[in-house]
Amino acid sequence: MAIEKKTVRLLILEDSQNEAERLVSLFRNAGSATRVHRLTSSEDLAEALQQSWDLLIAAPSSENLSPAEAIASIRRQLKDIPIVQLVQDNDSDLITEALALGAQDALPVGEDERLMLVARRELANLEERRARRAAEIALREAEKRCQLLLDSSVDAIAYVHDGMHIYANRAYLQLFGYEEADELEGMPMIDLIAGQDQARFRDFIKNYASAADVRELQCNGIREDGHQLRLRMSLSPASYDGEPCIQVVMRNESNSELEEKLREISTQDLVTGLYNRNHFMELLDEATKRAVSASQAACLCYIHIDRYPQLKAELGLAGFDRLLADLADLLRAHFGETAHLARFADDVFATLHDAVTPEQARAGLATLLKKAEGHLFEVNGRTVQITLSIGVAGLDEMTAKAQDVIDRAHRCADALDGGNALKLYDPAEELAAAASRGSIVAMVRQALELDGFRLLFQPIISLRGEATEHYEVLLRLLNPQGEEVAPADFLGATMEAGLAETLDRWVILNAIKRLVAHRAKGHDTRLFIHLCAATLQDPSLLPWLGAALKAARLPSDALVLQFNESDATTYLKQAKALTQGLAELHCQSALIHFGCSTNPFTALKHLPVDYVKIDGSFLKDLDEEPNRERLKSLLHDLHAEGKATIVPDIENTSVLAPLWQAGASYIQGYYLQGPSAEMNYDFPAEGQ
Repeated sequence: MAIEKKTVRLLILEDSQNEAERLVSLFRNAGSATRVHRLTSSEDLAEALQQSWDLLIAAPSSENLSPAEAIASIRRQLKDIPIVQLVQDNDSDLITEALALGAQDALPVGEDERLMLVARRELANLEERRARRAAEIALREAEKRCQLLLDSSVDAIAYVHDGMHIYANRAYLQLFGYEEADELEGMPMIDLIAGQDQARFRDFIKNYASAADVRELQCNGIREDGHQLRLRMSLSPASYDGEPCIQVVMRNESNSELEEKLREISTQDLVTGLYNRNHFMELLDEATKRAVSASQAACLCYIHIDRYPQLKAELGLAGFDRLLADLADLLRAHFGETAHLARFADDVFATLHDAVTPEQARAGLATLLKKAEGHLFEVNGRTVQITLSIGVAGLDEMTAKAQDVIDRAHRCADALDGGNALKLYDPAEELAAAASRGSIVAMVRQALELDGFRLLFQPIISLRGEATEHYEVLLRLLNPQGEEVAPADFLGATMEAGLAETLDRWVILNAIKRLVAHRAKGHDTRLFIHLCAATLQDPSLLPWLGAALKAARLPSDALVLQFNESDATTYLKQAKALTQGLAELHCQSALIHFGCSTNPFTALKHLPVDYVKIDGSFLKDLDEEPNRERLKSLLHDLHAEGKATIVPDIENTSVLAPLWQAGASYIQGYYLQGPSAEMNYDFPAEGQ
């Protein structure tokens, strides 16, 4: 498992270049892209600290810059860089000293697996601290904006704690005739209530928290000059300066009709009398919430007036406003009470239809197009005809935000390019367009929907004369231009988009289909299929796989599901449950990239896998005796555990003899055959 999906920025304090490279390789073998800088002096550290770093790993000692000096410098500059100090011989005094200096952890040199666990923890903690700081900044900004809104609000608002005013905005002060907020701070709120209503006010304040449905009170207030006001008071729980309190909103009932008229005007477009954009967005936000929380479908229509620049130039601004008003009347007559109508932009109207899908709205909109095209508008004594372009998009439980729906409908209307036409948003078409623009995630989604991936098969050859045909299933993605996208370019994006499990199941299903057809020709073939970390943790995989195998009437042992050693180490409990469940289904399993961790056999003891594919790094420099012995020892220990072994990345014939002598069970690589669209390798017969 990768420590982070993004690049880890790593500082290393280590005099040995080789040892620094070895530490870096631990991160890269764990799947992390790593940007590294090796510190060489105090000046180098000072320059490096001008940039942002995620982690410092310090050797026990360094000739030109001591770990203690490095830690002190980082802490002195208040840099949030986690520090892991390596020490010799598990000396508890050295560990205590490093922790006292400010290191997040200290551990013995050579405990690579523990180092990676500590690094993963510290990087996760760092990410949380950064996220918290960003959230605190956002909170402060939000509080500032809220304070500005309170101060400038036309509503009279105050905050009350234990019956005392702790804040009042300018409108509240003006309502009661006070000049400064200091005059109200600490004043009991009841002092602003007329004597005849104070008993009701006390009961209301005492009971409002438990009576959630009754939080308004009509009463008489007292201004500073003694005059009475007829007030409507609304209460709600709030906090101010971090303290719980009550928010009070006062409205002068004597001005209620005027306020209601002002509120109504504030929601209207002055030219057409329809809702304005701001109010329409509020309605659309509410419809989006209902679609997500209550699965209540809705439909948005984006109605664009064709030839807007020409019409505006021909009619003038006043004449065009007259045209807009007449068109608004036509829309009102057509939709009646079935839709919320708004003027959304200079040349755009919008409608929101509750509990209506785009398909259900299609017929009525087609009728509207005919009405608009056939209508003769009279503007300044001349007859004007117009056409409309209407884009339509739906709201459903998958709608993330209202703006997404507007953008979809807008794009549909723009795609019509005039001509009195109607276009409904088509997710498949949108996906294809995004894929054509180069979006990797869109390409993956489109390929999943249209079976646009290619499966390739690379043979795994027995060195011991076994006749069973083995292939590893490999995946390829083609972009809209028919060019192959490298797995490294799309698999990471697939995981980030949460599509990895879906993709794994697509591969399994399509591999099963190919395998059934191939075995029907008389082949005893077994396929190795890779699982990502997300699928490894999916408890629904086993019952789904059992049903798929049963439906295909395929022997369970024809599939071998494989996963990375790093993923298995990270999710050992889930990997153990999966391998045990596969064994119960009579499926086989494999552990790949084996041997990269410090103690690889520790995890293997918990995993009843059938095959182990060693990491390709064990093939380097096999002409040197120590490397051959290292490989031979690893294979011997795996065979002692009863595991069949696979050696990948066979690029030339020179490694075959050492592998035979070392006892490898299977080999795989481009020297034997590269990935192919067909399972057509000529496997040797039994005993050859």
